[in-house]
Amino acid sequence: MAKHILDWILRLMACQIPCWQLEKANEQYNYLNTFKKVFPANFKIAYTAAAIPARIALENKNWEAAALELPLIEIDWDQFPWQRSILHFARAMGSVRSGNVVSAEKELAQLVSNQKELQEMNDTYNANQVKIQIDIVQAWIHFANGSEAEAITLMEEAANLEYNTTKHPVTPGEVLPAGELLGDLLLTENKPAEALKAYEYDITQHPNRFNGTYGAAIAANTLGDGVKASQYFNHLVELVEAKDCNRIELKEAIKYLSDVNDI
Repeated sequence: MAKHILDWILRLMACQIPCWQLEKANEQYNYLNTFKKVFPANFKIAYTAAAIPARIALENKNWEAAALELPLIEIDWDQFPWQRSILHFARAMGSVRSGNVVSAEKELAQLVSNQKELQEMNDTYNANQVKIQIDIVQAWIHFANGSEAEAITLMEEAANLEYNTTKHPVTPGEVLPAGELLGDLLLTENKPAEALKAYEYDITQHPNRFNGTYGAAIAANTLGDGVKASQYFNHLVELVEAKDCNRIELKEAIKYLSDVNDI
């Protein structure tokens, strides 16, 4: 596999996709799909092949993630239940966030099956990683079904488990941080004070994330805290190093700061 595709793979594994480089990320993902075989087809390659499409979709809140498929590389996916789970997690989140609870529940069932398989393999670390995904998906399903209290409890459990799990050196970065998703859930639940607390703590664990910074800005603005809202919106603009970013969140940040400066 060529060095430049490996460089991009490592970057896509490690962090969110910068919005001004989304087109390049998609180009490299399409290039990855041209590979039929890789050597060695080990757990790192399986992780990468599953994480890239999931990360591209979920980081950009593209709920068409519900229809994601694994890359066409010849990998014996039966050997990699944790890596398969990344795809099922992305499908589940895409489904539930777009209102298809039935499909989300099907993906959840597969996650539960994968976790059991990992437990039988005595792979405790990866079984816990899937457990975090299960809690997240269950939380959003509960929320979609109107069980808000249960949803928040499960999201808090997922975030706490993630914060207290020692990071594996080969997998630099969750596809989506549970703490950030806790903030998203609380904000959607119209609990901006709790959401801001969740975002701010997660920022200490996952600094400089576009979505987490935006969430903190919105929560602060909803609370009427103009100082923090400006702080986080300013930081959001600083995170974007190029002008060709079409994320609506960035446009919102620029408008907010412009309006504040005009007062």
